Amino acid sequence: MIKKLINKLLRKAEGGVILTPLGKRMEVLAEEHRIDPELLDERGVKVVKGLTDAGFEAYIVGGAVRDLLLGRRPKDFDVATDATPEQVKNQFRRAFIIGRRFRIVHVVFGRGREHEVIEVSTFRALLTQDDAEQVQGNEKTSKDALAGKSHVVDASGRVLRDNVWGPQIEDAARRDFTVNAMYYDPQRELVVDYHGGLADVRKKVLRMIGDPETRYREDPVRILRAVRFAAKLGFTIEPKTRAPIPAMSALLANVPLSRMFDEMIKMLQTGHALASLDELRKQGLARGIFPILDAVLDKDGALPENVHGKFVRLALEDTDKRVTEGRSVAPSFMLACMLWGEVQQRWKRLTDKGEGAVAALQQAIDLVFDARVGDISGRGKLAADMREIWMMQPRFERRTGSGPHRLIEQPRYRAGFDFLALRAEAGEIDPALADWWEDFALGDEDERRALLEQVRETQRQGTPRSRPKAGGGRVHQVARGAVGTSVSGESAAAVPLGDVDLDLSDADDEGEGDDGDGAGSEGAKAASPARKRRRRRKPKAAGGAEGAAATSSSGSDGDA
Repeated sequence: MIKKLINKLLRKAEGGVILTPLGKRMEVLAEEHRIDPELLDERGVKVVKGLTDAGFEAYIVGGAVRDLLLGRRPKDFDVATDATPEQVKNQFRRAFIIGRRFRIVHVVFGRGREHEVIEVSTFRALLTQDDAEQVQGNEKTSKDALAGKSHVVDASGRVLRDNVWGPQIEDAARRDFTVNAMYYDPQRELVVDYHGGLADVRKKVLRMIGDPETRYREDPVRILRAVRFAAKLGFTIEPKTRAPIPAMSALLANVPLSRMFDEMIKMLQTGHALASLDELRKQGLARGIFPILDAVLDKDGALPENVHGKFVRLALEDTDKRVTEGRSVAPSFMLACMLWGEVQQRWKRLTDKGEGAVAALQQAIDLVFDARVGDISGRGKLAADMREIWMMQPRFERRTGSGPHRLIEQPRYRAGFDFLALRAEAGEIDPALADWWEDFALGDEDERRALLEQVRETQRQGTPRSRPKAGGGRVHQVARGAVGTSVSGESAAAVPLGDVDLDLSDADDEGEGDDGDGAGSEGAKAASPARKRRRRRKPKAAGGAEGAAATSSSGSDGDA
């Protein structure tokens, strides 16, 4: 009995394994932590106040506190409390309990696009594997065995259920990294720190709480979170935290596909895509983890030095820039860019076997999607958006009859054109094709007739008619500047994701769930999705016509 008591105090299991330390509560006052109250979200503060007024403890928690200490405005303001999910739900008019692995509450403010969700979690107990019930399989294969249970692990030690409530000191210990395990009381302006998180923030070090190997076994996705936070924050992964990553990475094979897909999207669409690829390569994780990255990266885990590598790099650079500027991004465009090279390869192989160009492209898309994306939540919508972008590309090469008029009225024309413009910038196709479509979409009816006549005249002079080719291909040159077009509003570079608005939550807190375009032209032009902005502004040539302009780099790709 005395031995058990000593082991408990030293946080040791009976087998001698060191368990996660509880830490020591340190309260840091405003003059030391220097958090700027202006960076706080009033709705997050409102949730904290609502819970404390009802007699509960409540704090802003995790990644939000870390970002506040870094002087950044957090994207998400999560709250932790000693109130149970049912008690939290009862305190707010629009609150919903969600999740199985981790039960949390979403408190919703506002409606439509302007709505905001504050995620509220209950303090959880720090339990060992000996405290948990063990099942074989995973969430999908062991549904019956998981029913009604609060704390469950699989055979490898991965936590499948974690819904046992406990005190704040244990809640802090069960979080992943020290920098994510702090709590902030906005009413008293007080930071509560149990594991030296404030010091690690100042040193820019990412350090696991407890034994890293044990913590990775509990949840292998922590490996990817380490990579993501290191890339996002510019932090160094502490040596003991980094050491087990190569050996533990094999456990990622047991993580559900949807959760892995979500983690990849967070890496690539929250403003640090290129840094994330560099960090994955540094940790030996660039290949063999994400099928989509396997389709893009070379054997060394880098973007290849070819046209498709440049195309993907431009798309990721634009994504990072757009997120930095606070504009929205969506996964469909970025994934369409990343998988385009493989679609082209399969498309060409099918046409070489005698398949028609359009049918071959459709088959190639299906094969790539099955091989690289798999069965994930939301696949139907994602696949439909990507398919539209890809299927639109050969249509851009047909510029006769009423086809161009019909194409620019398509709801997703803007995304298809942005994809075309990015192909032109990467050198895959002649920039003249993107210029022609830009002029056509923004021109009035006289200008459009002149552009169509220009194509017909070129064909009459003996240039072969442009036809869809498997894998893309260059098109015949159309002389620029032949038709003057009016340019107003902002100059728009190639803008991936310009027509989609998707808020991607960057869930930074451990354990709280599984981890437009610019203004349109005036008047009638504003009604068309094709007429929202220009890729670039062209200098006027002599005689008032617009002359050729050097291709500029794209400026947006229109966030998690």
